[in-house]
Amino acid sequence: MNTDSDPIAPLRGFVQSMTRLVERTDDEAALLAGARPLLAALIAGDAWLADEFAQPDPQFYRQCLLHCDPLERFSVVSFVWGPGQSTPIHDHTVWGLVGMLRGAERCRRYERAADGALRPAGEEQMLRPGDIEAVSPTVGDIHTVANGLADAPSVSIHVYGANIGAVRRHVFDATTGLAKDFVSGYSIARVPNLWDRSVALRAAIAG
Repeated sequence: MNTDSDPIAPLRGFVQSMTRLVERTDDEAALLAGARPLLAALIAGDAWLADEFAQPDPQFYRQCLLHCDPLERFSVVSFVWGPGQSTPIHDHTVWGLVGMLRGAERCRRYERAADGALRPAGEEQMLRPGDIEAVSPTVGDIHTVANGLADAPSVSIHVYGANIGAVRRHVFDATTGLAKDFVSGYSIARVPNLWDRSVALRAAIAG
């Protein structure tokens, strides 16, 4: 299909492929393995992401819902980071993949020490366009994320094994390891219209 007349087609195709994947299995390892190449193909270009879902807020990072499966088996979200913006230490409680679309992100994983405090695990990672990072309770679920650019916004595309904005999760005190419940929600109420294919169809008829 000509994506010039149907720019959102890559996101629609990703949603369709993810729907088929979650219909075949609910095994976390299989979902992470199966979703990774799908996300890689999606973030290979960025023309499909409308500006509305890539605009930074001057004060807070933004989490914009792009699609949620009707049975909440997965969701797709754009994270938009202004310069200097970062998350607290947090978890997800479900599997997820983070794909870098524009700019860069610094990711720092944490693990729980014997005294209950959280300690950095391994080296800080820098994600650049095309890079993908996995999170889950089994592969490592606690981290912080920050914009890797000091003077420009960054955008990443996340796919999670739930409606992530409605999942009860945790932020952590780094010193004590104490957890506090939170539900992230979403930064804007709108989602992209994946299903209006009329422009491309009309172009095909005219052509």
